[in-house]
Amino acid sequence: MVIPALSAIHVYPVKSASGVAAREAVVEPWGLVGDRRWMVVEATGGRYVTQRQQASLALVSAEPLPGGGLRLGAPGREPLTVPAPPGPGDDAGALSTVWLHREAVEVVSAGAAADAWFSGFLGSAVRLVHLDDPALRRPLNAEYARGGETVSLADEFPLLLTTTASLDALNSLIAQGDHPDEGPLPMNRFRPNVVVEGTAPWAEDDWRRIRIGEVVFRVTKPCARCVITTTDQETAERGKEPLRTLARHRRAGDQLLFGQNLVPELSGASREAGPGARLRVGDPVEILD
Repeated sequence: MVIPALSAIHVYPVKSASGVAAREAVVEPWGLVGDRRWMVVEATGGRYVTQRQQASLALVSAEPLPGGGLRLGAPGREPLTVPAPPGPGDDAGALSTVWLHREAVEVVSAGAAADAWFSGFLGSAVRLVHLDDPALRRPLNAEYARGGETVSLADEFPLLLTTTASLDALNSLIAQGDHPDEGPLPMNRFRPNVVVEGTAPWAEDDWRRIRIGEVVFRVTKPCARCVITTTDQETAERGKEPLRTLARHRRAGDQLLFGQNLVPELSGASREAGPGARLRVGDPVEILD
């Protein structure tokens, strides 16, 4: 009998920029440490900017640095080190309001140098902002929250889970479809935080509560996929897949589904996850409900 196990961990320091693979990661109530704490927004209006609007964000690398800063890189741009902005209690850390989907979120500006770097690369006026304190800034969707839970700058939930078996099944369907030349697709199209191996295809559809290593998670709802999944994460070129195939085989109403959203169940809603709240590649995955 094959025991499901954690096969990969990914952190995305800047929302919609490239991810960083990790062998282990600390779990906080709002997600993995360092995941989606930075975001690009329009310079005027503060609306979020992701690969939906700017596919070339896929080409931006963001290396997390000790202390919360970043080392940015992109084709044709000199690397830039961005220090973590001061917190809101400091004069230089004044809060401003930006928009993530329909939510107003208070953030701290990364500064003029980061703004100019991203604006030059994307060819439009944008700013880089930082979520200084997820415990205070962004409550989880009330339909799914328990006891004041919060989330980082992820679209909806603290973590996203996918499985290798479901990707294999999807790639088999793509091979039988109208655009077989676009497959097989790599897992990075789906930008998961945690990847599980050793399951049956689509087994995660039936999970409600799981344990990965020492951490328990609620499985809240399937992840509705968007045009980002059609974007080659190495070239920023768009195709038709996997949305064409998901529309035929994984549709629920107007949503095309792949992966499951997770909320960590940590002891209390403390700002620090505490010792032991850590995931490691190779951790066993237990289906609790």
